Amino acid sequence: MTDLHDDADFQALMGDVTPLLRGQGRAHTGQAHRAPSEAQLARRESAAAETPGGDLLSTDFIDLMPPFDPLHFHRDGIQTAVVDRLRHGGYPVQASLHLLRRPLEECRRMLPPFIREAYAHDLRSVMIIHGRGREIDSPANVLRSCLAKWLQSLDEVQAFASASQADGGLGATWVMLRKSERAKANNRERQQKRRG
Repeated sequence: MTDLHDDADFQALMGDVTPLLRGQGRAHTGQAHRAPSEAQLARRESAAAETPGGDLLSTDFIDLMPPFDPLHFHRDGIQTAVVDRLRHGGYPVQASLHLLRRPLEECRRMLPPFIREAYAHDLRSVMIIHGRGREIDSPANVLRSCLAKWLQSLDEVQAFASASQADGGLGATWVMLRKSERAKANNRERQQKRRG
């Protein structure tokens, strides 16, 4: 008996509703698509200015890396021995960035300023601690996969590799930055002094 009563109530409530036509996947709200307001444009401009050059790192499409695969990358011209030494912790940690348990968006905002500041201070080897998930879609592994893409897009990064077990294993990544022009000039000057 209650079923008939419930059906009647439902019919009364839904009486003036018309179903969507087949092939139209959404309801029309009656509002036409408008251009962004001046306030929206100002907010967009402000957000783009927050990161130097307005270059927020992309999260559009990321290939998720298997959780137990090490990260590695090096630009052309980098010797294999240098990358091996980096992977085995042969360079001192000059600075580190801890991204454990941080939201992906925050990590994306923190990475470029950290790399640029390290480069500006002539640091060569830095470490990023990010964690490693056990599942391919766990937050730690998504961050790790994003880092693999983001680091390659930063001009200051010369190479990177997952750390050895002693330095954090797959939950940490060594990053080698290229030499600044100032550091290159200092090297040339030291070598000229040695030669006499």
